[in-house]
Parts: sequence; structure tokens; C-alpha cells
Amino acid sequence: MHSFLQTWESVERVSVCGEEGRRPAEDKESNTELQTKVFRRSVGTSTQGSTKMAFLLMFVTVLHLVTLAMLFIATMEKSWWSWGDIENTDLWYKCVYENTTETWLCASASESEWLQSVQALMILSVVLSSISFMVFLGQLFTMSKGGLFYFTGLCQLFAGFAAFVAVLIYTFQRREILQDARELEMGRFGYCYILAWVCVPLLLVSGALYVHLRKRA
Repeated sequence: MHSFLQTWESVERVSVCGEEGRRPAEDKESNTELQTKVFRRSVGTSTQGSTKMAFLLMFVTVLHLVTLAMLFIATMEKSWWSWGDIENTDLWYKCVYENTTETWLCASASESEWLQSVQALMILSVVLSSISFMVFLGQLFTMSKGGLFYFTGLCQLFAGFAAFVAVLIYTFQRREILQDARELEMGRFGYCYILAWVCVPLLLVSGALYVHLRKRA
């Protein structure tokens, strides 16, 4: 009986030792699995963040280029006000379509303070938007990780405000700008005027995106 008890105690010691030996191994395996899951999750999160950042950068860049092109066309093309299909007026010239030669004959627009204000504001808008894009490209390669595109966004916002004031002046002071004896009801706003209005929200939206955009890499 005594020998049986000794044998049973030795078996229990062996089983306890075996369990104690397995526990550290199991704990080590569980810790390894946990670290692996955490690492995979962090890698996945960083990859998703980088992908979103890349798409956002592409979207902002394309939006900026499209808006800048539209703004340049609105400033330089010859259709802010149209008198039918044969006479157009822009910020710089008055043009009449000559049927015999099938060409546009243009003369300098009559200068006025309101017209000069619109000209200056539209040129300022184009210049600010161009500076904004060049600064943005420079910041992509020189700015440290986590930096914000504040200057780029502010330039774009000011460009939007300048274009907004310009089209407002043209809207309410077009009679003094056109200096034409004909009734305004006989004419209509041209596509360049409409493009200028479209550029205003696009400039403001892209400026707001730049202000909140953070460099991730």
C-alpha cells in the first residue's frame, strides 16, 4: 500500500511538471500569434492609409489642373458677353464676325475702371492658382511627413475669392463695362463668364482640401 501511494505521488508530480512545462510553451505561442495579428493589422491599416492618400493626391492634382485650365480659358477667351452669333465681347477685345471674309475682326475694348478691376482680379486669380500648384509640387518632395499644405491651400482660396469678386463686378456693372447703347436684353452672358463662375467653387473646394491634406509619406 505504501509503495502504491509513492508511485501515485510520483505520477502526479510528473503530470504537474508536464503541465507546467507545456504552459510556458503555450503562452509563448499565444504571444507570438497575438504579435503577428497586431503586426498584420498595423500593416493593413498603413497600407489602406497610403492608398487613400495616393488617390486623394491624384484627385486634388487633377482638380487643380482642370480648374487652372478653365480659369485661363475664362480669362483669355473672347466670350464674356455675346450680342447674338456675330458679336462677342471679352475682357480685352470686342469682336465682330465678318461674313465676307469669315473671320473675326477684333478691336480693343473700351477701358473703364470696372473693366480694369475685373481684368486685374482674373489675372490675379490665375497667378495665385499657378503659384499654388507649383508650391504644391515642391512641398511633395521637400516637406516632412505629417506636414500640412497650408500655403498651397491659402493661395487657392485667395484665387477663388479673386475670381468670385471679378464675376460679381461683371454681373452688376456690365452696362458700364460694355459701354454699349443697346439694351442688355438683346445680348447674353458668354461661355467664358459661365466658366469663371464654375471656377469659383472649384477653387474654394480644392483650397479647402489642401488645407486639410496631410502628407503621409
